[in-house]
Amino acid sequence: MTDLERQCASAKSVARALASAGAAEKNRALEAIARGLTQNAGRVLEANRADVDGARRNGMGAVLLDRLTLTPERIAGIAAGVREIALLPDPVGRSDGTVKTPEGLSIERRRVPLGVIGVIYESRPNVTVDIAALCLKAGNCAILRGGKEAFESNLALSEIIRAAISDAGLPAACVSLVTDTSRASADEMIGMTAYIDLLIPRGGAGLINHVVSSSKIPVIQTGVGNCHVYVESSADLGMAADIIFNAKCSRPSVCNAAETLLVDRAAAADFLPKAKALLDTKDVELRGCPETRAIIPSAVPAGDEDYYAEFLDYILAVKVVGGIDEAIAHIGKYGSAHSDAIVTNNYALSQRFLDEVDSAAVYVNASTRFTDGGVFGLGAEIGISTQKLHARGPMGVEHLTSTKYVIRGDGQVR
Repeated sequence: MTDLERQCASAKSVARALASAGAAEKNRALEAIARGLTQNAGRVLEANRADVDGARRNGMGAVLLDRLTLTPERIAGIAAGVREIALLPDPVGRSDGTVKTPEGLSIERRRVPLGVIGVIYESRPNVTVDIAALCLKAGNCAILRGGKEAFESNLALSEIIRAAISDAGLPAACVSLVTDTSRASADEMIGMTAYIDLLIPRGGAGLINHVVSSSKIPVIQTGVGNCHVYVESSADLGMAADIIFNAKCSRPSVCNAAETLLVDRAAAADFLPKAKALLDTKDVELRGCPETRAIIPSAVPAGDEDYYAEFLDYILAVKVVGGIDEAIAHIGKYGSAHSDAIVTNNYALSQRFLDEVDSAAVYVNASTRFTDGGVFGLGAEIGISTQKLHARGPMGVEHLTSTKYVIRGDGQVR
């Protein structure tokens, strides 16, 4: 038995105990995690500095370095997020309803944990805490396999989490970190059908596609965010410029950042210079179609690959379109079904956009950056699902449960 198999077997062995833990026990463990993060912030920051220094030596760019970096404020925010999760209603054991059959059977559908959830993810150490806390609240064990860039941070965080869980009276094996960050460990993990009930990849398209195509375990596909902002001709152009600036620049390394700007031909000559003036303050590189470049000569010519791209950087693809039909068709072809927005003052067109754009989150007159478990009232998210089974959009504690039927009778036979 390999080290990883022993680790997964250990999680499986305590899954039943965690599934039967009450809300008070789990909330006590979550409070202990939040307290441990606060009390050990210095230890986490020291570990994170080692990761950041190593990433910088290896040539990681500024945007991804920001994604990797922890600060006292960010650690405090992570701890606050754990406490928010503790305050959420416990989904485990909740009844989704009871029906009576003609034979006199009482059939109840009840929420239950999924079991052992494996998550393979890249360079954001806060994800380690989010996953552990959400899985714990929903009664699931978590096997965490982070990336090598954040290894020291993830190790420190996982040790704090495990100690807190143990101090609260639950098995430390409820949460564990895979210490081998090689491709081989990920490939081994996706074959652990005897121990892992669900696999969730979080990261770039390469990681996600590899897990989805290779895993023998059920997978929820998350994260790839080729998000669009479409500026329709009736839009308030000042508001539209503010929206695209926020959607692109507030944190370009995250999956809900905008990657493509679509602009109606009737508004392009007025709007694109306004947008460029704001985007220039962050040195955003524009990659545009011929009509875009006629208005903004400094834009780089855009190819098909740019409209498919998740840049995760200060780069924005731009296309001038002939109206809402072309905009919706473009999103349908190039988008990743994550988050897409229309900016408009035309109510009928806004409704068409909401109805016809088939994405997990669809916005009218707001930035795509709001697609987030905390913003949506979930406390945090284990990922943002871009598929349709069994969850879609930000996945919180309820989405980490399944159902079972509980049937009560008094001697019925069939």
